[in-house]
Amino acid sequence: MNRKELNPDASPQAAYGARLRSLREARGWTQEDLAAHIGYSSVHISAVETGRKPPTLRFSLSTDKALTLTGGTDSFERQYRKIRQGALLEGFPEYLRYEGQAVEFRLYEIGIIPGLLQTPEYARVLADSAVRRCAIAPEQADERVSFLAERQVALVRDRPPMMFVIMDESCIRRPVGGSAVMSAQLKRLAEFADSPNSLLQIAPYEIGERRTFDLPVNLLTLPDRSVICYTESQAQGNLDRESTSVMPMLTAYHQLQAEALSQAASVAMIEQVRKGMS
Repeated sequence: MNRKELNPDASPQAAYGARLRSLREARGWTQEDLAAHIGYSSVHISAVETGRKPPTLRFSLSTDKALTLTGGTDSFERQYRKIRQGALLEGFPEYLRYEGQAVEFRLYEIGIIPGLLQTPEYARVLADSAVRRCAIAPEQADERVSFLAERQVALVRDRPPMMFVIMDESCIRRPVGGSAVMSAQLKRLAEFADSPNSLLQIAPYEIGERRTFDLPVNLLTLPDRSVICYTESQAQGNLDRESTSVMPMLTAYHQLQAEALSQAASVAMIEQVRKGMS
């Protein structure tokens, strides 16, 4: 049997695999033995140990249970989450820590519905599309959808944050997943607008050059009333806490609010688009 030498220093994923092999062998278990405990094949375990497959949340939780590491500081779940955060765009893991604390959200999105407002079906279509493009693995698609659901649930609090959302008109015009998925998504937006702690506006195409942002923008107001800004391109994210650069972004957001449709007019446009799908 050929035994591949592992280099835990090669990457966080390699460190995960090497540690998995070490703990498994310390128990005197073969890959087949571990497979019987966690419900994965020995081939899958081999691929994780050698770094050919990335670990997933389900795999990590199952392994923790088998090795009695659940909930500990040395759990594979904890190690997996560090790997996942390392794979996110720069600045986004730190942004997520603030997201759960924010008392006000100001979001602007272009092209797709903001993640925090996506239905599971809409989010699934986007994730599956990434799989077809070979951008992510199928298991990563599952995790992407479940991770988004976790973020959405975190906003359901006794005192929910105020959410201001401006979407470029392209968000509701761009068909995603067919008429049934898109219709349900638009219905979800109308329901969001009806919430007492939300304000939803559409920035119509007709405002032209008066649109103040060319990329998505997230502005969070924290309990101490400080504001942070997170922006990202296709390949890079940026979290900014400096007031000298964040305040102009907040001003630009307010200017965009003034140009965007009122909530009533925005919901009317959403309903019009939805009716056109039937």
